[in-house]
Amino acid sequence: MQNSTPISLTKIANSKLPEIDFSSLVFGKSISDHMFVADYQNGSWGDFRIVPYGPMEIYPGNATLHYGQAIFEGMKAYKNEKGEVLVFRAEANAKRLNESAARMCMPQLPESIFLDALKQLLAVDRDWVPQGKGSSLYIRPFMFAMDNYLGVKPSDTYRFMIFTSPVGAYYSKPVSVKVETTYTRACEGGTGEAKAAGNYAASLYPALKAQKEGYDQLLWTDGKTHSQIEESGTMNVVFKINGTLITAPTHGGTILKGITRSSVLQLAKDWGQAVEERFLTVSELEDALKNESLEEAFGVGTAATIAFINKIHIHGKDYLLPEVAPDAFSKRVLLALDGIKYGELQDPHQWMLTI
Repeated sequence: MQNSTPISLTKIANSKLPEIDFSSLVFGKSISDHMFVADYQNGSWGDFRIVPYGPMEIYPGNATLHYGQAIFEGMKAYKNEKGEVLVFRAEANAKRLNESAARMCMPQLPESIFLDALKQLLAVDRDWVPQGKGSSLYIRPFMFAMDNYLGVKPSDTYRFMIFTSPVGAYYSKPVSVKVETTYTRACEGGTGEAKAAGNYAASLYPALKAQKEGYDQLLWTDGKTHSQIEESGTMNVVFKINGTLITAPTHGGTILKGITRSSVLQLAKDWGQAVEERFLTVSELEDALKNESLEEAFGVGTAATIAFINKIHIHGKDYLLPEVAPDAFSKRVLLALDGIKYGELQDPHQWMLTI
């Protein structure tokens, strides 16, 4: 494999692979043998290395621990019947990482470094990519501040890393959600469109409250009026009402530009499916639930791909959604995306990167 970025390799002495039961993978629990590391100092990236996954040393004064300069990406690799490793939309993740970095006053990482690091790491740990539908290798690229300095300012030094984890399905069944009208995931002018670590920290408390009430996730609403649906938990969300797909736009600064979302919308366009990128109001959603014009509701994201929603709590009442039909858009698009990812269907938009 030809790569332009020189990356040193230190291999693990004894692989952890024999310890892994690939028939019962728990999401995020098992970590592959190696990780990629790069450091940013004096205005440039360097010291590119692949080393055994393990602990690293940072100072107690590390800027990330105090001021939260941290961003990450989530992506997946799959194995086709030939045993080739396929990565879904890697270039889009590289681009979005840099968009998040710009918002968080962090340095740009050349996309060539991102892609070369990814290719070489997956080449080393290709045996960690599960084979078979429903399983994949989750890939976690991330960047964080490295300054040992107490003072509110952008760090001068950073670290970029990638590690991977073989995973099974994120959700094993349809999910129930509650419309959140008190807490806010993101507000205009904030960091909602960046994949910043702090966004997820802020969501934990209201999400835990909802889970204690018996719901899997939240439907986040806007921070000003709580009258417009924005996201579902950690995913973008799509509704199908009277034959039209409706999903919130991502140009307002509060919503992450989901790569799975854009893929779903592209396939919808390919199929001639009506789509409206606009905010669905809470009252519209309630009316659609009452008059049964809501045909489907589903989350879209890297971890789950498609998360079917079977119950929505709104204004003190639970509404059960009809069982998703075999020809429903959400099932069709899930089958299409899986077919592309596992190399079973044509890839008309050249989304897959073969390792």
